[in-house]
Amino acid sequence: MSDFRNGFSTPASAPADMAVDAGLRSFMLGVYNKLALGLAVAGALAFVTGTYEPVQQLLFARTADGRLGLTVLGMVIQFLPLVLLFGSMFFMKNPTARGVNMLYWAVVASIGAGMGVLFLRYTGGSLASTFFVTAAAFGGLSLVGYTTKKDLSGMGSFLIMGVIGLIIASIVNIFLQSGTFYLIISALGVLIFSGLIAYDTQRLKMTYYALGGDRAALGVATGFGALSLFINFVNLFQFLLAFMGGNRE
Repeated sequence: MSDFRNGFSTPASAPADMAVDAGLRSFMLGVYNKLALGLAVAGALAFVTGTYEPVQQLLFARTADGRLGLTVLGMVIQFLPLVLLFGSMFFMKNPTARGVNMLYWAVVASIGAGMGVLFLRYTGGSLASTFFVTAAAFGGLSLVGYTTKKDLSGMGSFLIMGVIGLIIASIVNIFLQSGTFYLIISALGVLIFSGLIAYDTQRLKMTYYALGGDRAALGVATGFGALSLFINFVNLFQFLLAFMGGNRE
C-alpha cells in the first residue's frame, strides 16, 4: 500500500525489497530444507560405509605400509560426483526439476558414501564438533549473503578460479605429500568456500527475482541451489577438519 503524506503518495517498497518478500522466503526455505535432508542422508551413508565393516572393506583398505587407501570401488565412488557434475553440463541442456532432483540425490549419495573414510581418519567427537562449527559458520555466512546490500557477483569469478586452483594444488600435493602445503591448501579452502556460501546465497536471491514466479524454473533453481550449497558445506567441513579433526592414526 502507499503511504500518503502532505497530499503526496510514497510508493510501497520496490519488488527488490527482498527482506520482506514472502515468495523469496518460501523459495529459500525450500532450498534449505533440501540441503538439510541431503546432509542427513550423506551423513547416514558416511556412517554406514565408515563403520559397518562389510561395506567398509568394499571401499577402503590399508596399503602395505599401513596407510589408509581406496579399493577400486572406493575410487569409483570418490570420483563419481565429479563425473556426475561434469556430465550434467553436457547432458542437461534443458534441465527439468525432476532431472535436477535426480542429479542432486545421486551427488549426495556418492559424496556421502565416499565420506565414510573420515570415520577411519578422525575421531567421532572431532567429526561432531567440526560439523557443528561448520553448521554455525554456514548459517552466519548464508545470512550475510541474504541480507547484505553489497553486490557480491564481482567476487564470483575470483572464487571459482580459486576452486580450480585448489583442485590443482591438491593433485600436486598427492605427489608431494607435504603436511605444510596441505594446511595451506586447507586454509585457502576455508576462505574460498566461506565466500562461496555468501555468494551463492545472494545469487539464489537474484535468480528468484529473475525467474518472475515461473514455477517450473523455480523447481530447477531449488535443486541447483541446494546442490551448490551442499557442495560448499561439505567442502568447508572437510577443510576445517584439517585444523579441528582429531586423528585416529
